[in-house]
Amino acid sequence: MAFLLAALAALTSAITSVLQRIGVESAPESAALKPSLMGHALKQKIWLIGFGLMLVQFVLQASALKRGELSTVQPVLTTELLFLLLILALWFRYRLGAREWIGGVTVVAGLSGFFLAAHPHGGQVLPSTTEWVVASVILLAVIGGCILAGTWGPRWWRAAAFGASAAVTAAFGAALTKAITGYLDHGWGAVFTHFQPYMLAVTGLGTVFLIQCALHAGPITASRTTLVTLNPLVSIVLGVTLFGDVLRGGAAWIALELLALAVLVAGVVILTRSPLVAGSPDGDTDDEKLGGARERGLVIPPIEALP
Repeated sequence: MAFLLAALAALTSAITSVLQRIGVESAPESAALKPSLMGHALKQKIWLIGFGLMLVQFVLQASALKRGELSTVQPVLTTELLFLLLILALWFRYRLGAREWIGGVTVVAGLSGFFLAAHPHGGQVLPSTTEWVVASVILLAVIGGCILAGTWGPRWWRAAAFGASAAVTAAFGAALTKAITGYLDHGWGAVFTHFQPYMLAVTGLGTVFLIQCALHAGPITASRTTLVTLNPLVSIVLGVTLFGDVLRGGAAWIALELLALAVLVAGVVILTRSPLVAGSPDGDTDDEKLGGARERGLVIPPIEALP
């Protein structure tokens, strides 16, 4: 059930990313990292629909985390890219080529290989206050560093940096959500006596804002690569260190787990560099030729033109 719920969350997230990309596409360049970016997004009906689906995605993810380990649920969310390509192929009628098929098979192989090698189990330990403080300080420092890195450099670098900050923030939020689902066993009253729900509100809003910054900063190939790859990797570390997720040990098993994760990351990179995701179905990614919206990443037809 955890796998199924996580896969549904990934599908919902893919639809959300398309709708929200449409919503921020027309925002001025000067809106980066400013509240005006969210102000622009909130005026777009298509973005608001995407935000509604984001809430649905959160419920699905929380339900999956309630039933499964952090190191199981979060890696499954990488299948978002598979669903994204499927949406682009069916909704926008783009043809899937060899790159897309190879990338898709590689992601599935890496994901399956990791679960077979690692066999995640356990993961029901609730972290202590000290563990939360240490983890929070480290995560907030990493997030701040990524945001700082996103304030300079070429467009692809800024998109990647903001995507990385969003990935770590989302992984932090997933860990907080996992803890909240554990507190629910003692009723809603017990949930609000802990800091996690309040911190989750902060990380949730931060994730939404940083994703918009990543989508607005540059090519979706850069932002989605760091967002989709770092989220599960950070989540696996948090699952093992905070919640007691148990992975198979021993040199051979660890080597296989790392190899599977490397294959998974490679598949994600292949998919995010697909012309469909990059926004150039003909494979032409030259900024001068693409211009305007195309240089920002995902290129889609006007809403009124959608089938």
